[in-house]
Amino acid sequence: MSYDISLYRTETKVREENAHDADFFEKEENLVPFTGQQFQELKERLLSYNYKITGEDDHGLHFSHSDGDFGIALLTGHALYFTASWNENSIFEVGMVASEFTDSGEYAKYDFQRGEWEVWE
Repeated sequence: MSYDISLYRTETKVREENAHDADFFEKEENLVPFTGQQFQELKERLLSYNYKITGEDDHGLHFSHSDGDFGIALLTGHALYFTASWNENSIFEVGMVASEFTDSGEYAKYDFQRGEWEVWE
């Protein structure tokens, strides 16, 4: 079992809140894509947090961390997906990293287990 947290552009948050659609995240057209610069900055920021690129495929760039508590990440053109192990330390660490990524005001964190958004304030 895993704990999933994602990072989207804040415009996606607004769309989701206005959509009232239980399947909102299943439809890629609902997700506002990252700009090329945003994608590159997110990639570099993951690397600065000691995530390592483990592969690239049609889904995006896959990352892992030498400390398992930091989970794994997948950076796509529309979202940054974090997956934590189902333990308190991993959920905390991954949640903190995702929260820190909202500091520019460009991104919003979505916790799928809680069904809640978080933005930097």
